[in-house]
Amino acid sequence: MYDDEPVLLHTEGHTLHITLNRPRALNALTHSMVRRIDEALTLGDADDAVTAVVISGAGERGLCAGGDIRSIYEDARAGRRASVDFWRDEYRLNARIARFPKPYVALMDGIVMGGGVGVSAHGDVRIVTERSRVAMPETGIGFVPDVGGTRLLAAAPGELGTHLALTGQAVNAADALLCGLADHFVPSHRLTDLTTALSRSATPAEVTDTVLRHTAVAPDGELAGQRPWIDECYAAETVEEIIERLVNSGVPAAKETAAALLAKSPTALKVTLAAVRRAKSLGSLEEALDQEFRVSCRAFTGHDLVEGVRAQIIDKDRNPRWNPAAPGDVTDADVARHFEPLGDQELGLSSH
Repeated sequence: MYDDEPVLLHTEGHTLHITLNRPRALNALTHSMVRRIDEALTLGDADDAVTAVVISGAGERGLCAGGDIRSIYEDARAGRRASVDFWRDEYRLNARIARFPKPYVALMDGIVMGGGVGVSAHGDVRIVTERSRVAMPETGIGFVPDVGGTRLLAAAPGELGTHLALTGQAVNAADALLCGLADHFVPSHRLTDLTTALSRSATPAEVTDTVLRHTAVAPDGELAGQRPWIDECYAAETVEEIIERLVNSGVPAAKETAAALLAKSPTALKVTLAAVRRAKSLGSLEEALDQEFRVSCRAFTGHDLVEGVRAQIIDKDRNPRWNPAAPGDVTDADVARHFEPLGDQELGLSSH
């Protein structure tokens, strides 16, 4: 039954299926789910009969809406550190998915946000549908894109990744493909046929051929047509200048974006801008995850994460009281503190 076992595993032919099974919570990840996915990858790696792993979400609404934000809020309020332990294992899993030696097929159908991006967008074969809505919406709760999201967004064309990181905007299939967050568009009604055909695919080459046989042309997106003002405005050095350029661009959509940014956590905006730009120069996903772990740990002890979750999830008043309250009040030292080494608490993926 739904939700009784939060991660379901079954093998069909040559395919190991991992199903996130908390549909009432939009398959939000818990620590035990992260551990179970990691165990599943160990099983799939060791089984010579398995030629591919497929991850999907139970229910009709999406693959995964991210981490269990309410538990992070309760953890921070109580002064505990369970969330830090969760991120440590989650980011290790993200790195493992990227290095998994067999085809890892992610069915990014419906909502795929935050931690849902982490368990899908580092895979070899990332499939979106007409129902896909892909986002890293962390700045809206006073947090910063993680799970390798800063590296993914840093690699997007032009300044599209900066735009998505700061706004948290959800994109459709075509825009996910444009930004490098997905590889193929498959109409949702073909997913069952695709997974059945994958079970008969005995080699990585057959997996690739099977996927390609089921693909189609994605419906149009929005970002390609918005590249001129996005690239111009987000090339600015600071959050304040980005907002100023958006306001003065003369493009209605840009002005609306400026208003949306002004509703986000000023600290999260500034740290996110720094994190994405730093990620451009990092040589590996592991280095990006190490950086994100530092940032997440620092955000966990700050004001805005607890306040953002309170306003969006707990009280639902949609009126967060950020501190500092404006981008100009966030100092360079405030930002730099998020990137300082953690000593013996480092994630340490890049040193292995």
